[in-house]
Formats: sequence, C-alpha cells, structure tokens
Amino acid sequence: MGIEQKIRELRDQMGQRIGQIDSKDNLAAFWQEYLGKKGSIAELMKGLGAVPKEERPSVGKIINEFKVQAEEQYRALSERMAQLELQARNRKEAVDITLPGKVRPMGGLHPLTQVKNEIIHVFAGMGFEVFEGPEIEDDDHNFTRLNVPKDHPSRDMQDTFYLPGEWLLRTQTSGGQIRVMDRQKPPIKVLVPGRVFRSDSDATHSPMFHQMEGLVVDRGITLCDLQGMLDRFVQQLFDESVRTRLRPSYFPFTEPSVEVDVSCFECGGKGCGLCKHTGWIEVLGGGVVHPRVLENCGIDSSVYSGIAFGIGIERITMLKYGINNIGLLFENDLRFLKQFQ
Repeated sequence: MGIEQKIRELRDQMGQRIGQIDSKDNLAAFWQEYLGKKGSIAELMKGLGAVPKEERPSVGKIINEFKVQAEEQYRALSERMAQLELQARNRKEAVDITLPGKVRPMGGLHPLTQVKNEIIHVFAGMGFEVFEGPEIEDDDHNFTRLNVPKDHPSRDMQDTFYLPGEWLLRTQTSGGQIRVMDRQKPPIKVLVPGRVFRSDSDATHSPMFHQMEGLVVDRGITLCDLQGMLDRFVQQLFDESVRTRLRPSYFPFTEPSVEVDVSCFECGGKGCGLCKHTGWIEVLGGGVVHPRVLENCGIDSSVYSGIAFGIGIERITMLKYGINNIGLLFENDLRFLKQFQ
C-alpha cells in the first residue's frame, strides 16, 4: 500500500476518532496514536526511506500537511475539553440564588460597655478628657502618692494582688490621676476608666471590676462643684427627677470625703426594696483632693484645689438595669446579654 493511500485511510480513521473524544484520557490517546513518537505520522516519516528519491519531496509534503491537520485537530479538541471542564466546574460551583440567604445575628455591646460609654458621654459634655493608665501599677502611684504610705491602715481596706518587687495589680484607677497631674498642670478635667483588681468575690463583688475616676483641678474648686457635676450626671444617666445627697466619709486621698447617694429612681424616694426602704441609693465616693496629693504632683495647693470621684461601673449597671448578681455580667450567657441589644 502506498503512503498516500495510508494517509487517506488515517485521515478517515482520525475523522471517526474525533467524534468519540469526550475526555482528557481520550485526547491523550489521540495524541499518542497520531502525533506521538511511536504514532502513525512518525511511522509514515520512517517509511519515506522506501520512497523513490524523486518522489520524496512531494510525499514528504503530503505527510507534513497531514501532520499539521492532525495538530490543528488536537488543538481544537484541547480547547473544547477545556471549555467542557470549565462548564462542568461552573455547574458544580453554581450558587442557587433562589435559596433564602443565611441571616447572621447582629451582635451588641456588653451592658458594661454601654454604661461606660454613657458615663463618658455625660462627662465629655462637661469638658472632660479620657486617660487610660496601666493595669499593672507600682506601689508609688497606686498608694504612696495618693496619701497612703506603707504603714497606713487604709491599705487594709483593699485586698491587693501583689506582684514581685514594688508592682501590683491596681486596686483603683486613681493612679491614673497621679500620672495626669505629673504630665499636665492645671486646669485639669479628666476621666480615668479601666479594670481594677481586688481579692474579693461575692454576689456584689468581683476580683476584677471596672471603675471610672474623675478629677478636676483648678483655682477655686469646691465641694459644691462636685455636687453640681454629679447632679447633672445622675439626672442624665437615671432620670431628670433624681437628686444627690452627700454624706461624710473617709478616703485618704480626699479631705473632706463624701459618699454620694441618689434619690431612688424606682420609687421616687418613697422607699422600696431597691433602696432598702430608705429612699436613697449609694452610688459612688468622692471629695476634695487632699492638699498632700496635689503637692506630691508638684501642684501648689495654696493656689489650686481639686475634686475627685470614683464610679463603680458594675454598680451603676446593676442599679440601672436591676441586676442582682454581679456574676451575670461576666458569665457571657447569651440569654442574658441579648436583653441589652
């Protein structure tokens, strides 16, 4: 059989094979059968040696034309396979847009964060700035410069977590006031929020809780300024009808010192279970900054005076929302937290 006859038969055979190729494996077999090193076209090229010399150019041309045709068919088939694979992958990865979407539940701020933000908002409206001090504090800032020397009995009032050396977990955010007065001279109007730590745990106390200290230092500051600010604070946080009452108390860093009560916003001061039938609820402590604390920070106490107050954010939150156990604020029970969203 002549080479030309073989090429015609191979061309007819290739036409039939093309219609049967529907996978990459079949395509690879097509390449090996016709275009591989041991394929039909390679065998034709080997047979050129038996062709008379004068006919070799024309026969070689026919073989090359057949090879080009086979390569073009292979490229067309490769492109077709790639399109089929893409279509199959698209079908597999298709998203049915008619299905209802998955609704993710919206989160919300923790009630402590909500109340903290409310308190900051109220005092920011009075011109207060915010300063956050370190949670690991030294004895000097946490006690000594707040007029609490090492042998002072008031240290026994706070069960402190001590660390090696002079370090401890701060028992109050008042140390932030010292840091502010070291950096800035009067007039000063600052809030110091943050976590504090004391070795105490029961229904109304936690080893870790949140405080917000307030400090004002300027010329002519008096206890009346403290009550005026706190009146505005409780009225915006609780109710416009709420009043404050100052009772004498003792804190080593203020003189005079006061406990601040608010008229019960539940019963209007008539007496109920929330206020223990007294008509008043204790909310925070404060007073006039002790002259020694000002002097410890290089502020002349004969020229300047100040007021300070400390707010327990957990206590305010529990009063505001009627929570009777502080543990609920730290258990992360979604049934509890969703009530505040």
